[in-house]
Amino acid sequence: MKQLFASALLLLAPAWVMAQGSGAATPAKPASAKQATTAKAKPANTTKSSTAAAGNGKTVVAKAQQTSSRTQLKSAANQVATGIIAAEAALSPEELAIAERVHVGRIACELGAFVNITADTANPGHFQVEGKGFKYRMIPVATTTGAVRLEDTKAGAVWLQIANKSMLMNQKLGQRMADECMSPEQYVVAEAIKKAPPQSVFDAPSGSK
Repeated sequence: MKQLFASALLLLAPAWVMAQGSGAATPAKPASAKQATTAKAKPANTTKSSTAAAGNGKTVVAKAQQTSSRTQLKSAANQVATGIIAAEAALSPEELAIAERVHVGRIACELGAFVNITADTANPGHFQVEGKGFKYRMIPVATTTGAVRLEDTKAGAVWLQIANKSMLMNQKLGQRMADECMSPEQYVVAEAIKKAPPQSVFDAPSGSK
């Protein structure tokens, strides 16, 4: 009986070993299929990246063109505005004649203040008037009294020059910025007036009773 059982085991052992070997080899097939699927999917990602890069390149070029166009438009607008301002600021022969009488340079005023007046050589008749705490761009304005008058209409500043002194006012602020200002020419006139004061209309002529 034992011999018969042993013989049966010997006959079944090879079949069992073959079954185990075939079962272990079978699971390898799905792995190969997954690898093939992954390998096929990679070219699609590369194509998408190339398309995205091309799209970004077009966007950068378009933005650069828009920036260039805006810069050109802004430059053209500034040139037009400059031309309009220059046309509005054109001075008449009378105003240019007044400008020739303006005293320029550093002009001393009372209380240690000063006003510096500089002629704009690029724009005849225009002046830079500045001092401590102020800076104006002025042009001459005709007056009925014969006094030299410069104005910065935007800032509301006025420079008045007569024979013996000048003064700077700010009409918007309602105050004098500098007073008793004298150029060398005005100082000479002021000293002459002190030595020989002009006769008042109320003074009686000499020799009259």
